[in-house]
Amino acid sequence: MAKASKISVNIIKQGRHVLVAACDADLLGKTLKFGRVNFEVREDFYGGCIVHVDEAVSMIRNATNVNLVGSIIINRAIKEKLVHPQAVLDIAGVPHAQIIKL
Repeated sequence: MAKASKISVNIIKQGRHVLVAACDADLLGKTLKFGRVNFEVREDFYGGCIVHVDEAVSMIRNATNVNLVGSIIINRAIKEKLVHPQAVLDIAGVPHAQIIKL
């Protein structure tokens, strides 16, 4: 698996809800600093299995809630029309997006 395609994915199920937390694998465990706020890409939330971006997209499609961090996974989610580009936040130069399916 090429480094550029590695995504860390954690799936959390609660009742009928499925939360997928996914980040570019190289961001796992890092803290993004912007102003007085620190955004932690915590292993206990985003850590799980390391998968290819294609597999991560499949998991995202089946989720009810999604939390994404990193340019690889965000760019792919935009390409797949899962995330609108205007819904992406920039946190210290790293893209972040959330999806909530009602």
